[in-house]
Amino acid sequence: MLILYAVLAGFALDLLFGDPAWLPHPVVIMGKYISWFERTVRARFPQTPAGERRCGALLAISLPLLTLALTWGACLLARRVHPCAELALQIFWCAQALASKGLASESRRVFEALRSGDLARAQKAVARIVGRDVERLDAEGVAKAAVETVAENFSDGVAAPLLCMMLFGAPLALVYKSINTMDSMVGYKSEKYLWFGRAAAKLDDAANYLPSRVAALFWIFAAGLTGHDAKRAFAIWRRDARKHASPNSGQTESACAGALGVQLGGEAWYFGKRYEKATLGDALRSCEPEDILRANRMMYCAGILLLLVCAAIRFGIVRML
Repeated sequence: MLILYAVLAGFALDLLFGDPAWLPHPVVIMGKYISWFERTVRARFPQTPAGERRCGALLAISLPLLTLALTWGACLLARRVHPCAELALQIFWCAQALASKGLASESRRVFEALRSGDLARAQKAVARIVGRDVERLDAEGVAKAAVETVAENFSDGVAAPLLCMMLFGAPLALVYKSINTMDSMVGYKSEKYLWFGRAAAKLDDAANYLPSRVAALFWIFAAGLTGHDAKRAFAIWRRDARKHASPNSGQTESACAGALGVQLGGEAWYFGKRYEKATLGDALRSCEPEDILRANRMMYCAGILLLLVCAAIRFGIVRML
């Protein structure tokens, strides 16, 4: 039952406090390892496609294994001290593996800037949560970018780590976060990372395949519970989820687009280059700042629904064993 208690308490902590900036975060340590690996290990490999792929594969293997060894070892040591010590450590890491509060807070800053009519401030706020070139975005583009980010990151910031921790506790959730962090840092199809980041990107695709689809289904249920069109969300998800270049990102984005009755995706600029992304949903109306708050409500509702269902399943399995 320790894992169940840790997940429930960690979820509550994330909802209440998010990730205070003064607390050390495992993702920061993972990022430092990736940067160190790039500076030192990558330079020792041949600067050829094959050499870059081998080096990238080494990174994709080493970081998750190191994360598992360190976190699992820390939990075992804490258990030897006292079961309550392990519970406290697992609660702390479960809370850090989740991102509901942080995602809602950051996107709300975008909403507040748009509501005040300050486009420059809105662009700076959305730049904190997206990787695209934000200076080209108008007010609607900023709102769309924020909505897309809330929907997409519900999968990898809430649903996927929640499923992992319900299976094997905080260590597996942090292993997942290590995979996700690698993808966010090196999993680009740019000249610099095309070969080096390929293994990280493929590993992230595999790790998110099932969670992204579970997340989309719970988003659709949440759409109905929050007063949005669940039937249209399901229809758009079935129609558009596979249009996205990523096998996973389009899952929750398409469900969100259908629930809101807006069109997401389309033209985007990254590192000064224009990319024509697939459009998801039907443009029944323009995307507006209030859609950010609507997406946040669906995100919270879907997360709580997923937590309750997973907790009930885990409780039932533990009681049977």
